[in-house]
Order: sequence, then C-alpha cells, then structure tokens
Amino acid sequence: MYDLVIRGGTVVDGTGGPSMVADVAVEGDRIVAVGTDLGAGREEIDAHGKIVTPGFVDVHTHYDGQATWDQEMAPSSWHGVTTVVMGNCGVGFAPARPDRHDWLIGLMEGVEDIPGTALAEGMSWEWETFPEYMDALEKLPRTIDVACHVPHGAVRAYVLGDREQPGAVPTAEDIAEMSRIVEEGVRAGALGFSTSRTVIHKSVDGEVVPGTTATAEELIEIGRAMGRVGYGVFEMASDLNREWNEFDWMGKLSRETGLPVTFAALQSIAKELPLDEQIETMRAENAKGANIVAQIALRGNGIIMAWRGTVHPFRFRPSWRAIEGLSWEEQKAKLLDPAFKAQLLSEDNDFSEAPQDIMGLLMVVAGGWTMQFEMDDDFDYEPGADASIAARAAAAGVDPAEYAYDLLCRDDAAGFAYLPILNYADGNLDFLEALQDSDDTVNSLSDGGAHCGTICDAASPTFMLQHWVRDRKRGGRVPLERAIKRQCRDTALLYGLEDRGLVAPGYLADLNVIDMEAIKLGKPWLAFDLPAGGKRLLQKADGYVATVKSGVVTFRDGEAQGAYPGGVIRGPQRVELAMAAE
Repeated sequence: MYDLVIRGGTVVDGTGGPSMVADVAVEGDRIVAVGTDLGAGREEIDAHGKIVTPGFVDVHTHYDGQATWDQEMAPSSWHGVTTVVMGNCGVGFAPARPDRHDWLIGLMEGVEDIPGTALAEGMSWEWETFPEYMDALEKLPRTIDVACHVPHGAVRAYVLGDREQPGAVPTAEDIAEMSRIVEEGVRAGALGFSTSRTVIHKSVDGEVVPGTTATAEELIEIGRAMGRVGYGVFEMASDLNREWNEFDWMGKLSRETGLPVTFAALQSIAKELPLDEQIETMRAENAKGANIVAQIALRGNGIIMAWRGTVHPFRFRPSWRAIEGLSWEEQKAKLLDPAFKAQLLSEDNDFSEAPQDIMGLLMVVAGGWTMQFEMDDDFDYEPGADASIAARAAAAGVDPAEYAYDLLCRDDAAGFAYLPILNYADGNLDFLEALQDSDDTVNSLSDGGAHCGTICDAASPTFMLQHWVRDRKRGGRVPLERAIKRQCRDTALLYGLEDRGLVAPGYLADLNVIDMEAIKLGKPWLAFDLPAGGKRLLQKADGYVATVKSGVVTFRDGEAQGAYPGGVIRGPQRVELAMAAE
C-alpha cells in the first residue's frame, strides 16, 4: 500500500509533453509510480476532472527575513509554490556584523518595501556568517523549501564596514575577501550570488544599493568564487546602461565559469536598452558560448494603490500630508467627509520634497489617469484603455481625480487602483507571447514576500493558469503543458534542482491538484499581520484542490493543514536515479 495516491487526474508532468490521465503514487517524500489502476493508498486524493502538476518553483523572492519566523511562507504557499529561491537583487541579511543589522534592514526596507519594524521585531539575528544564517533557517520547519543567494549588499557591508557608501571603491584585498565570503556561502549550500545595479533600488535613506557602482572586475571576481565551487547562479537586476556594457562581462563570466547568469528582463523606464535589445544582446553572447537567462514577469509590474498602502495618487496633496500621521480611524473619517474630499481635490500636488530622479514616475502616480485602472472583483490584469480611470471617469461624467478618490473610498475606504509601471508600455502583454516559448527565458520576478504595500505578485503562478492558459482575450494563450514546464521544470533546472519539477518516479513528491475551471485570483486585501503590526498585500485563489510537499498534504481547498515538511535546500539537488529508472 502506498502512502498517498492521487487518483484519476490529468497529469501535466512538467516535461512539456502531452498530458495524460493517470494515478500518481507516493511513498515517503518521493513519487514512486505514475500509471493506471495503481494500488490503494493510506491517503487518497480524488483528482478526476482535475489536473495534477509538479509543485511550482519560484526563483525570485525576498523571504529572507520572513523565513526566519514564518512557517506557512504565505502568500507564495497559497498559490501552489513548493520551492522558493530568496536573496535576490543583492539584498539579504547575511553575513551581518552586529553593528550592521539596522543598515541591512534599511536596505531591505528601501529596496523591497518590507516594513523595517517587522524585520526588526521578527528576526532574532542568531547568525553572523552566511553558513550560520543557513543553520538558523534550518531550525524552523515550514510548508515549502527555501533556497538562498548570497547577497552583494550584505557582503559589501560586512567587508567594507563604514566605508560602504555610494561610489565606494573596494581594494583588491576587499574584493578577495568578498570572493572568499561568497565561496564560503556557496559551499555552505547557497545556490548563487545576487546583486542590484539599478537606481530604482535605494535604501530607506535614499542611497543607491552597493552593487550599483561595482566594477565589472569586482563582479567577475565574485563570480569566479562560485566557479571554484563548481555551481551557482549569478543573479542581477540592472538598469543595463549602455556604458556599463553589462552583457559583455556577463558573457565572459559565464563562458569562463560555465555557470548561468540571469537578469531581470523588463520593459522599464529605468533601462537604457529596450527589451527587444536586451534579448537580442543576450542571445548574441549565448551564441558565443555563454549561458545567460532572462527572467521575465507574466504581467505588468506595477503598484496596487490604496489609502493604507505604500502609494496612492493623493499622497502629494497638502490635505493628505496633514492627516497622514493620524490613526487609520481618524484618517478614514476625514477621507469619507465630503468637505475634506472637496478641499483635497481642489489642491495641486506638492513635489517639493520628492526625489527628483524619479519625478516622472511620481507624476504618473499622482495623475496618470490613463495608465491607472480600477480593481473590481473580476479585474483583468491586461486591461484595455477603456478600463482606465480616465475612460471610466469620462463615461461617468466626472473628473478623473474625483473618480479615483471615490474608488479608493469604496468598501469602507478599502478600494484599490492598479498602475502597471513596467511591462505595460504598449497597453497589452503581446510582447511576452514569444518570450514564453523561448528556452533562454524563465517565468520569474514574483518578488514574493516583498513590496508588501504595493504588489502581490507572489500570485503569479495562479495568474499564469487563469490568464495565460485559460482566459486571455486580447491575444494568444499559452498551452497548459508549456506553462507548467516553465513554472516547474525550467525554473528548477536553472538552479540545479534536478530532483523536482517533474511528475515521474524518483522525483520529489511536490505536487498540485488543480481545478482549472475554478482557478481564480481573489481580490487583494491589506493585512497587518507581520511582526510589529507590519502591513502586506495578500491575495488568495480558488481552484487549488490540494498541494503536496515532499509527500505531505500541506493545503486542501486552499486551507493550510498545519503540516511543515519543507526545509532548507543546500546546494544542487540530484534525483534518485535508481528509483527513477525502475
């Protein structure tokens, strides 16, 4: 008798090949059989009429702090994710000298919009070195597996100390020590190294992150540290300024070490290179023997705006400034007062204290009504121009600012507006169609655990199934088999996780049972459930019949089962070939 049998589902196995109706049998933490008329299981899940997929592997998250205190690892675990890779974009919390804790928190808060008060209260700082951080992570069982990058910001701060300032130039000895620390971290089990080189990423004090001004020589030498170990992914977010010639050093590093280099590929106002040129230049390097992989998002990267969120269109008006320090109940009373509304709407924005280098973005936030969209219950994340606040306001015969104010006041002042800043330059997602059929791109950039007051893209796997596979109306769709391969096997293999991402004997029993007819994103909401009452946007989904991690059912019908079979991944993972061959 098997430990678990998932009975009669349509197995979409992660290879990209045709799906098939079959049973899936599990013993311990492994799949042991896939076929028809398999024997009984001590526990069975009826999957007739449902699909059975591998667990989703999300390679771009920021749970570095949350993973030290949270067992459920929400919201990613709510969306079929069974493995996350964190420590992206050069931010994280190890290595960490005792006098740099606040600095590292400020860096993470500024870059990833994770409340610093939550991080300060939630983390116990039981570590200094990166290996000690991984040991600390292992003390807490969790619903999913977590893997790490060694983050550039923490490494630089550890080595340079107070010398780590914008534009700091490390000595040869500094670079050698950084390389040693990265090698130590990878040997302890980190799956890679990450850095950030974009002016959008700043600390809470407004300073650019450490990797922004690093030289190619520093980055290549750090990459060589992973080469000495023999594995590791070099991950980067960058503005891709032409004078930096990023693809040149990325190609050299990949060819020399044989390791993959991956970067965030986006339509972005901060990037000098248009997305088409990013992909074209990457492919030119790959044609010369490099292994550079573009991480692509599946929808517009933007801001969910709300009165209690991090951003909303009226934050630069004097009347808002006058009440932003009040309690929420006091703010809400003002916002729902017609006299206060009339006063605020009569005012101009005051940008005098706003950062000048992102003024274009702030003006769109404060009045780009053609680019902002009302988030109703059946919101389409690929909205057309006729769904914009400007268009709906015109149809209603009101000023768009008033329309936006009123929609934010709906549901007891808990309404949302959506502003896709990146990946929506054309007002549609057509440009992503070809990229989702490319072996040199992976579905990524969910930022799970981050941007707590502005996005909830940890729900990306659900969006993939609902929008790209089933419901998309404004362009082509993605076949189910390809979508599952991209979110499971492709992401796993990029990071050397060969033991997962397939429904086949010998592979890790990380599985989802999904009702494709019912799959649907729920409406986002703001929760204040982080340590110290920190806020975060959350979003659940219908349609997940069950999620299985390492052979243990962790969710049924979207409800956590109180099981914590997940742990810390250390280094590449190999499949048990003997079992897989039987």
